Amino acid sequence: MDTILSRQNSVFSTFAEKAVYLLAVASVVCIQNFIWTNPIMADDLKIAHHTQPAIEEIGLKEKIMLEFSPELRKKKFDENIKEKYPNAIIADVQDGVKHIKLTKYYSGRPVRINIVEVDFKVASNLEVIPVLSNSEKLKTRRTISNIVKDKNAIAAINGTYFTFQSGVPLGTLMIDGKIYTGPVYDRVAMGIFDDGFDVARVQLRASLEGSGTKVKVDNINQPRMLSTHVLIYTPEWGKYSPYAPKYGMGLRVAEGKITKASANPLDIPQNGYVISGPKKLLQPLLKDKDVKLDIKTTPEWKNVKHIISGGPYLVKNGEVFVDMTAQKLGAIGGRNPRTAVGYTSDNNLILLTADGREGSSIGMTLMELANFMKSIGCIGAINLDGGGSTVMYVDGKVVNKPQTRGGIPLSNALVISENYQGLANIEENNSLPSEPLSDDNSQARKPKTGRLFKNDA
Repeated sequence: MDTILSRQNSVFSTFAEKAVYLLAVASVVCIQNFIWTNPIMADDLKIAHHTQPAIEEIGLKEKIMLEFSPELRKKKFDENIKEKYPNAIIADVQDGVKHIKLTKYYSGRPVRINIVEVDFKVASNLEVIPVLSNSEKLKTRRTISNIVKDKNAIAAINGTYFTFQSGVPLGTLMIDGKIYTGPVYDRVAMGIFDDGFDVARVQLRASLEGSGTKVKVDNINQPRMLSTHVLIYTPEWGKYSPYAPKYGMGLRVAEGKITKASANPLDIPQNGYVISGPKKLLQPLLKDKDVKLDIKTTPEWKNVKHIISGGPYLVKNGEVFVDMTAQKLGAIGGRNPRTAVGYTSDNNLILLTADGREGSSIGMTLMELANFMKSIGCIGAINLDGGGSTVMYVDGKVVNKPQTRGGIPLSNALVISENYQGLANIEENNSLPSEPLSDDNSQARKPKTGRLFKNDA
């Protein structure tokens, strides 16, 4: 019942915001027309003999029409795509979703590029979501076609970096508010919200409290980098936690209670987790054996649904920005196959792959990729895993030419799929997304509390 009430309140809130927005826009148009058509008012304002700014009025009226007319929005999207990609092959995937194929030349040599652009104001039945190879296990890998086959996928690209041997994602990964893995070197990530996107370097702010002491948590389900770090391992990591570090210990926690302590691998409970770290930090928690885990991120993204890590930045606040060295990604420089994700000023999502390492497509440098993402309208964009991982899936098949036919087995993917809730609420909730979020305002957001279990509040 709470879920139903929450959904109804959300729909009502969206409708109310939409009504206020339209009323404001309509009022501006009416006031403007009144001033221009009443000479006395115009004289008082000393603008009677100036030319009426018809373009601004048309723009306001167009916003109203776009709000009420899905057909007009679709037409506008189609026109914008044709204008943006004049020499490309453009295919309709569905209303509001275009697959664009083109070739660019760098120093006279070709790069084969595939792009999917989505206007969620038109394709309001779709959502974008990170997907694991196996939703219950991090240490698995499958090809992109197998990952998306039961996801009602319209399109997909490979996602964030991962350990090749195990498949564990390297970097922040949150799906439906649940944190699966924490950040690596605070690399940049994309936050996905109901009303838009944001990109920022993400830090974990997590802690354990119990027995009158507070312990900082350094990461979740990531390989150990320092013996002094405190790590959390959840059931998605596997059946057992790793050995504790030298001079360390592990604590098995089930339903908020410490049930076992050992330096050896501990079985990870389905209703809990294992803490692993220096003994001197964890030993005090054994006094009362009650422990509470608190997880937040910086920036404090409120109402973020999903987070997918990548790196480096490509476009930040509308400008090319490539910080490869700062994010410890020097190894991915040079000319390679690339995968990227970005968003435009009106919240269109752009997925891109560029094939490489062959004569017919030589790949892109990060600067070339960044400049291209900006040229197609991205105000925020990040690089994702590339090289042999680069792959794009559209409408039932792989559409680029990865080095391995069909693409190598992946740890995770970024998927555009049908949203059944969206299908049910298209008429009630068919509203324009809010303005995209920028790095400037991301710090002002209220804390987003992460969770480790699907039924956590």
